[in-house]
Amino acid sequence: MDMIWLLDAVGENGTTLLIGLVSGLVFGAFAQQSRFCLRAAAVEFSRGSIGPRLSIWLLVFGTAVLATQMMIAAGLADLNEARQLASPQSLSGAAIGGLLFGTGMVLARGCASRLLVLSATGNLRALLSGLVFAVVAQASLHGFLQPAREGLAGLFTTAQTGGNDLMAFTGISQATAIGFSALWVLAGLVLAVRSHTGIWRSAAAIGVGGAVPLAWFLTFSASQQAFTPVQVESITFTGPSADTLMLFLSRAGSVADFDVGLVPGVFLGAFLAALATRELQLQGFHDGHSMRRYLLGATLMGFGGMLAGGCAVGAGVTGASVFALTAWVTLGAIWLSAAITDRLVDGGTDHAAAPRPEIAGESHSSRSSARSGNHAFPSL
Repeated sequence: MDMIWLLDAVGENGTTLLIGLVSGLVFGAFAQQSRFCLRAAAVEFSRGSIGPRLSIWLLVFGTAVLATQMMIAAGLADLNEARQLASPQSLSGAAIGGLLFGTGMVLARGCASRLLVLSATGNLRALLSGLVFAVVAQASLHGFLQPAREGLAGLFTTAQTGGNDLMAFTGISQATAIGFSALWVLAGLVLAVRSHTGIWRSAAAIGVGGAVPLAWFLTFSASQQAFTPVQVESITFTGPSADTLMLFLSRAGSVADFDVGLVPGVFLGAFLAALATRELQLQGFHDGHSMRRYLLGATLMGFGGMLAGGCAVGAGVTGASVFALTAWVTLGAIWLSAAITDRLVDGGTDHAAAPRPEIAGESHSSRSSARSGNHAFPSL
């Protein structure tokens, strides 16, 4: 893809900022319409009621991994220089951080990306929780929590196992990876049909997954044509949330890049999608107890996500799409801790785990669409 004209017009930082913005717009709009949420899928799975929430996650995950691997096989992008593969990663951080993140997302009733999407629709609980998440992530990166993060991350790294490339570690071929990824998509499609997820929400879930290889492709293309080095990266929310927060708190002229474009892009995409479907609705906290729960959850996600090197999307989808070992460890830890936390805190029952629809962020229009066969999935 020819980006010379764009690089000449706005420079490397401006180009990556626009790439982040475009990738975020796609992700945010489709995430809002699909109700994509790892927390909702993990809770549904742990309770044994396999249905539309899990089908949405399977479609997102499968599409991201399959499209990324097909793109690599076609020679459209070489992702070996991506952070997840090019530098040593923390296996201890992936495991511990994943456990903390999974617990936090159940308490906050939404992962980091879901908080951002819901904030754009007028959910003030999600907005405050997202701000706490960003503050704690920044404190874990460069603040008073940095020593704790570095200590835990240094316990066991991929430098001790020979690298973070799961395909190289296991010896599986590109064709095998593509076939494996296709099975996830097929499982999502079958479950979507059986659970009456709805054509539009299923298509939107595929759109969410497609945003991941889109960002990979665009950042790789920019890296091949830019005069100065450009990081090859894709969608994640822990680091970008911290970077975006610091941009607003720093002096004018601070560097804007992919991460800083991503978060506003997701917010704007979700807002426009909700506006178009009349799902904008202001909502606040129900009571003091729920507020404490959400903020504790956001705190655990902020530290856990930074410790793991990625969130439910950054590690659980983006990192997995390039078969980074630590990403799969993080993803497994998130699913495990989410199931345990739901059982211990909410008793594994629907009435305990989710507020009433009018509190949970389900607008009148989304309830109407649910009755017509397109299910709405409240998370906060």
